[in-house]
Amino acid sequence: MKKILITFGTRPLAMRIAKRLGADFEILYASSEDIPELLLASGKYAKIPKGLLPTFAHEVLKLSLDQQVDYVLPLGGFELEPLAAAKVLFEEYQISVLVPDKDLLETIPVMENPPADLPYRLLSKGNDLLDSASFERSLDGLFVASDSGEDLALICVSK
Repeated sequence: MKKILITFGTRPLAMRIAKRLGADFEILYASSEDIPELLLASGKYAKIPKGLLPTFAHEVLKLSLDQQVDYVLPLGGFELEPLAAAKVLFEEYQISVLVPDKDLLETIPVMENPPADLPYRLLSKGNDLLDSASFERSLDGLFVASDSGEDLALICVSK
């Protein structure tokens, strides 16, 4: 079974995504926010540094390697850029970071704290991990489509 590490793992958005992935993935959570001791003791949660710190990407990579993670889904707004910049490093270890490439990241609109009822697309190279559908663009990340279905906005919990 594939493993996915979801950051900001104590937030409702992380729980909603995990619920949708639960049948097909082993879910691990990480957060730079306070994590209750009970959750840390479960072995499913880990503390990581804040996305603005220079060691952030390396700490997430170390955690991913230690836990044998296949995918990393960053949900924090400040985590997107450092992980987009480190995607090649993660790929050397066969870990997919689900965030658009650095050059695309600046061109994609970001939606913070989306409503729960929006239909999400969790894309890995254009394939939706939530429902096995394919998207015409080879993108990575958690997105919501516009009403027309043509445009996408990247989703995060805060920026």
